Order: sequence, then structure tokens, then C-alpha cells
Amino acid sequence: MGISVGVDIGGTKILAGVVNDQGEILTKIHRRTPRADAFAVLSVVSEAIAETISNVDGTIAGIGVGVAGPVDAGSTTVLYAPNLQWADVPVAAILENAIDLPVLVENDGNAAAWGEARFGGGEGFHDVVTVTIGTGIGGGIVLGGELFRGSHGAAGEIGHMGAVADGLLCGCGRKGCWEQYASGNALVRDARAMATERLFEAQVLLSLGDGSPEGVQGEHVTEAATLGDPVAIEVLERLGVWLGRGLASLSAILDPQIFVIGGGASKASEFFLPSARATLADRIIGKDYRPIPEIHAAQLGNEAGIVGAADLARHKFSPHI
Repeated sequence: MGISVGVDIGGTKILAGVVNDQGEILTKIHRRTPRADAFAVLSVVSEAIAETISNVDGTIAGIGVGVAGPVDAGSTTVLYAPNLQWADVPVAAILENAIDLPVLVENDGNAAAWGEARFGGGEGFHDVVTVTIGTGIGGGIVLGGELFRGSHGAAGEIGHMGAVADGLLCGCGRKGCWEQYASGNALVRDARAMATERLFEAQVLLSLGDGSPEGVQGEHVTEAATLGDPVAIEVLERLGVWLGRGLASLSAILDPQIFVIGGGASKASEFFLPSARATLADRIIGKDYRPIPEIHAAQLGNEAGIVGAADLARHKFSPHI
């Protein structure tokens, strides 16, 4: 049995786990991400890895590390990570010096996409696009059973695909990006606006916050929809429409067998996936003459990143295991 370590470095939390070749997490720990420079963060990461593997029997094939930012083509250096305020950080070299094990570095969206394609919602498919709906929209692309990273390691930034000409201003500095219409932030913005217009209908939704539209949060929308709030249900259905529009565009370019939808918003997938499926089927090019990609909810949750990163490392450093 091949075992490897997966690490997910987030802006607030570091998660590390030992993963076997079946995608099962044997042991894991988490640490807070220090508000310090890259070397301080990676010092905590190396300590977490050492603790994670200290009681593991067997040979560790390698370490896979996921970071929220583009990674160079060699999978060694984080080019930049806005949430961590990193630029050109040689993560692999720093960790290999501390741990004495080979290290692969990957964008966290790519790592999660690989985890879902191998062991989660996309298992059994060779062409899988994972869409992660959180604060923004992230994703990863697996084509022909291989992770597609692009020429420079920067592929998969699907949230910044253009959706509306000269539309809403995005955090990237451009206007009209898809994540401004189909992300968790977009969901909250639309819920607050609709609750303002329809106060009486949104009583359940409003009661879950502080009673005002401004107090509505993403988790309130999901809970309110579960309780039958019509405004919450409609907002989630609209999210699904925008999601389906983007998936239709991705289908025209990538023609995947399946889309796997993850991220925090996926907890409400029962409310928005039907409208996403209907919109994709209606807007996909050649809809009368081609198969429509399936849309499944992700299955690995917050552990997709460490499972995917670990498996990518195992494939690179012990490809025959």
C-alpha cells in the first residue's frame, strides 16, 4: 500500500493528513496559519507534517502541498498567493530541506479537483471539471485522466471567465467575471437585495440573522431554504441558473463528461443543482446532437485538498505503487 502526505495551506488554517492509495485519510491534524512571512508558515507546516507521520507505519512516498495561488510548471514554487501575501516562494525546496522527503506543490483548486476526480464525485470519469463555489469560484480540470495545469501552471482559474460584458467589478480588477454571479458572495448579495424588496416573504431568512437584510449570511440562506423560505429558495435557484450558464461555456471549450460542484455552497446543492442542470441542457452548444455533461455534488468536502495533494505526490514520486 502506498501512503503519502497531503497538506492544505489556507489563509487561516493548515490541514495535514496521511492518505493511502485508496484515498482514505489515515490520520490528520490542523494548525492555525500564523500571520507571518512564508518561512514562518512553512515552519508550522513542516512541524505539522512531522507530527502527522510520526506514528505511521510504512514508507512515505512524498508530500503534496496545496496553496491558494498559481504554482510554477515544475510544481515547486508558489508564484503568488494573495491570501498569504506570498510571491515566488520556493515551497518545495524549503520543506524538503526541513523534512527530507520529496515535495510537490500544487494550486489548492487543482489538488481538490484531482481528489474529487480520483475518489469523490468524479470517480470513474476521465474528463472531469470541478467547480468550487465559495467566496469566489475556483476549480480544476482533469482531462484524459490527467490534471490539466496549462503551459505555466496557471490553468483552472475558471471563476474569472467572462460572464457579463462590462458587468460587476471583480476583486481581480476586471468586470463581469463569472464568480460575481455564481459564488457565495453573489448568493449573499442577491439574498440581501431580494430580502429588502420582499421583507414579508423573507421572514424566516431574516430571523436567522439579526432581523435585517444586512445580517443575512450564506449559511442563513441554506437553512432558510431548508425551512421553506420562498426568497431563499428563489435566490438559490438563481444561483443555479448562473452556474449553468458558466458550465455551458466550459462545455463548449472542454467538453467534459461531468462537472463536480464543491465548496461551501455545495451544502445547498439540492436547491440549485436542478436549475443548473436545466440551464446547462438549454444553453449548451449542439444540445440536440450531443450528450449533456452530468453534474454531481462533490463528496470529499474540506478534505478534497489533502486527498488530492497526497495522491498527486504519490503518483509523481512512486508512480508504480
